[in-house]
Amino acid sequence: MKRLLLAAVAAIGLATAVQAAEPAIYVQAGRLLADPASGRVETAKTIVIRDGKVVEIRDGYVSEAGARVVDLKDRFVLPGLIDSHVHLLGENGPTQELDAVKQTSSDLVLAGLVHARRTLDAGFTTVVDLGDDPEALFALRDGIATGKVLGPRIVAAGFVGAHGGHGDMHGYRPDVMKAFDQNWLCSGADDCRKQVREAVRYGADIIKIASTGGVLSNTAAGVGQQMTDEEIAAVVQTAHALGRKVACHAHGTDGVNAALRGGVDSIEHGTYLDETSLKLFKEKGAYLVPTLIAGATVAKEAARPDTWMPPAVKAKALSVGPNMLAMGHRAHEAGIKVAFGTDTGVSKHGDNAQEFALMVKAGFTPLEAIRAATVGGADHLGLSSQIGTLSAGKSADLIAVKGDPLKDVTELEHVAYVMKGGVTAKE
Repeated sequence: MKRLLLAAVAAIGLATAVQAAEPAIYVQAGRLLADPASGRVETAKTIVIRDGKVVEIRDGYVSEAGARVVDLKDRFVLPGLIDSHVHLLGENGPTQELDAVKQTSSDLVLAGLVHARRTLDAGFTTVVDLGDDPEALFALRDGIATGKVLGPRIVAAGFVGAHGGHGDMHGYRPDVMKAFDQNWLCSGADDCRKQVREAVRYGADIIKIASTGGVLSNTAAGVGQQMTDEEIAAVVQTAHALGRKVACHAHGTDGVNAALRGGVDSIEHGTYLDETSLKLFKEKGAYLVPTLIAGATVAKEAARPDTWMPPAVKAKALSVGPNMLAMGHRAHEAGIKVAFGTDTGVSKHGDNAQEFALMVKAGFTPLEAIRAATVGGADHLGLSSQIGTLSAGKSADLIAVKGDPLKDVTELEHVAYVMKGGVTAKE
């Protein structure tokens, strides 16, 4: 027995030694924006990576015997991008009403695999999925996290919404809606507390609520407040007690302000925010996730004479969509905290970076938009110690483009190289 134990210890020691001896990766960057918070671009740098993490950044182009060298000397390198609002398991379009009652969780996972890879190839190494079939979403998240499949790091939400509100079933026969009753809906503060606990129990990393109506809900209920102040407060208190942040879908002014007063960590969309909203953002330290591409997408689709949108959806899209860019202007001028997010799934997966140009159109500089998708997104998620910059100890998530995105932010729509956690995903 003693000999067996000694042999086992020796084997473990040998495995550890082999692991420690694995060659480093040397990423040679022609231009490097390692920390978007500083805005400093350096030239001729080498990022040293071991075990999926950044070890150090050296001057010049260096390497070592046996190391893997990634030659990006003619590229602009920056941290992997963070999209704080996506829906990986689907994509809006003419078949969505039928898809809702035909697709299984297995179908959704398969779609999610495709969309996740498109998202990663587009340069987004971390995403927040704010509301999809929980069984499918958590399986996709865990499959990526364990290395079974390749995709962006997923922060997966558990959704808690009001009965009859955004996130509930609408537009079907009563018996169909009954058959597809959602187990994440609640009425009253105690019921909402229970649903938060259930969401965390089943694996939610973050809680999403909808304090107002939504554009794509097939109901003529508008986009005003739909969760009560008491329900919002109950969700926030319970989620925070369980170590989870709360992201809140909100369009109407009343629902935006009620959610901010209730202590949510972010407002998603924020279309009709007002001066009170902006004061509350600063007072509470909450983030705005503007999703400007979602507004542009629904407005464009609603204007088509042959649109697939039902009348109730079309009316809201024509009202809400064109107002979102102006909201972005007001938010930028007020200087509130902004995290990059797209609501992709409304727009097409892989087109996430088109949000950057819309942010610039709303008054953000290219650097400010990049900050929102790196250091801002990391801070919003409480992940600043892991992602957002390229510095020692953080995940080796990086992308490279041919041109200078600080001069032309649309360069980020054409990412040439992607690495996530030290693994090359695109080259």
